[in-house]
Amino acid sequence: MAIYDYSMTIINKGTNLVYPKIFPDFIAMDLSSNNFSGEIPSSVRFLQGLHLFNLSHNVLTGHIPRTLSNITQLEVLDLSYNNLSGTIPQQLSDTDFLAFFNVSYNQLSGSIPQGKQFDTFDNTSYLGNFGLCGRPLSKRCQSPGKEEPQFVEPTDNSLGFDFDWRIILMGVASGLFVGIILGQGVSIGHDNWILTKIGRRYWKGRR
Repeated sequence: MAIYDYSMTIINKGTNLVYPKIFPDFIAMDLSSNNFSGEIPSSVRFLQGLHLFNLSHNVLTGHIPRTLSNITQLEVLDLSYNNLSGTIPQQLSDTDFLAFFNVSYNQLSGSIPQGKQFDTFDNTSYLGNFGLCGRPLSKRCQSPGKEEPQFVEPTDNSLGFDFDWRIILMGVASGLFVGIILGQGVSIGHDNWILTKIGRRYWKGRR
């Protein structure tokens, strides 16, 4: 697989993630601070190739779809500062590359997934969710072996302001997007992602 000689630096809350070499199918999606509402559809599983996904600082509701675990290359997932409820899907603990995870300041409850990458996240990933329990929080779950209630995942493919997930899904499937930055992605003084020095050259063929 080809690698382009471009670099990308991602800065969030004082933490730098540096990618000195970028794969041609590297996809970063920043949809933070856009006042999007509604639920995250289960169809996000089709966002294959996505490495960075930021939906923070919106007004999203509903559950975190377990199908996010199908995005096998996902390294950064930021869902903080929304109105998400329910549990954190245990399936997310199956991801092998997740290096940054933040669901702080939502309305989540239940036990925090354990194992693999989730053993590396500290309590700052879960701040403001008073219903959560289990490591790394000091609050212990009363019934750690109890199965969490099941829920029906949303099938609606749209968010507020006529935002249509189908447009994103089609773009990713056709390999047109190298990076997507919307809203206040480059504003100083916000907690959203800053993506700089990102390669603009599209990969025109797969080997």
